[in-house]
Amino acid sequence: MKLFLLCVLSLAISGFAACKGEQSKQAAPAQTPSAATPAPRTPSKSVAKIIAFGDSLTAGYGLSPEESYPSLLRKRLDADGYEYEVVNAGVSGDTSAGGVRRIDWSLEGGAEIVILELGANDILRGQPVEQMKKNLSEIINHVKARNARVLLAGMEALTNSGPDYRSSVHEAFQTLAREHDVTLIPFILDGVAGIESLNQEDGIHPTAEGTKIVAENVYQYLKPMLKK
Repeated sequence: MKLFLLCVLSLAISGFAACKGEQSKQAAPAQTPSAATPAPRTPSKSVAKIIAFGDSLTAGYGLSPEESYPSLLRKRLDADGYEYEVVNAGVSGDTSAGGVRRIDWSLEGGAEIVILELGANDILRGQPVEQMKKNLSEIINHVKARNARVLLAGMEALTNSGPDYRSSVHEAFQTLAREHDVTLIPFILDGVAGIESLNQEDGIHPTAEGTKIVAENVYQYLKPMLKK
């Protein structure tokens, strides 16, 4: 009787092993890509990147993502036949000091051009112009160290800031452009600042219509830097 049970057990184990081997053979082809599940493809070409690095004016405060100036800029580039990826790296409330802390992280994916729009919040808070200038200078150096070019967006102080402070702010951006040999947008809010119908209720952030003008201000100075 024991011998009979051992024989039955032996046959059962042999049958299980055979079945297991047959299942492995049947499962093997599933690991090979088929027409239904094509293998990942390598992009045929890479697209140069433009990083819009700034504060709420770049982020598009109060607007939909499609209404932000980087989004409008990308559409303008596409329409004119330029193949660029435009990354919106705007952070509402950011200052020039905050920009220093996050510039390296923002550049990790590489970039050909960085549109640097920072300083407005420093100015609104009445922070020392020399410190703002130092921070912006450091950001520019970080960008250049990554072999990217800088388009510097100039900013102006509010009329109630006092003549000396306003003059210092204006000169700071002019000096940065000269010292670092970078292209300067004299005033990114030109044609928008101070015009009630083109600004939101806070009187600071452009409306969707105002942002269209901002995008054109940027494009005017960006276009000579582009490659088709």
